[in-house]
Amino acid sequence: FFTGAVDGVVNGDAYQESNGPTDSYAAISQVDRLQSEPESIRKWREEQKERLEQLDANSRKQEAEWKEKAIKELEEWYARQDEKLQKTKASNRAAEEAFVNDAEDILPGTEWERVAQLCDFNPKSSKQAKDVSRMRSVLISLKQAPLV
Repeated sequence: FFTGAVDGVVNGDAYQESNGPTDSYAAISQVDRLQSEPESIRKWREEQKERLEQLDANSRKQEAEWKEKAIKELEEWYARQDEKLQKTKASNRAAEEAFVNDAEDILPGTEWERVAQLCDFNPKSSKQAKDVSRMRSVLISLKQAPLV
């Protein structure tokens, strides 16, 4: 931090770092200065200290309230997610069961009905999907007039 400083010596003078006055006379003069400050300044310092302590207490209290609120909201969110997951599992199981039951009921000549169930023949249903109108028309024509 000091250029040219070697082992705490700056320009031939010994330099010592400290957090307060190293000289006992300087410490005494500082105490005298504090005692000789006006009453209004001392009172202001005390009021300021109390005000800061009160603000710190309020901020700690508010932080604790926010933490409690966040924990409650997180628990509620996890409960909603779990409930949603359980509903999804139940609907998936029901859909799988229906699919398995339908797969077992394969009768000759019902193949195109099954294809029609799996295909979406509503042209306005999805606007962001690829254009499948030609394939749709081919499937509809095959359903109406099978090749066999």
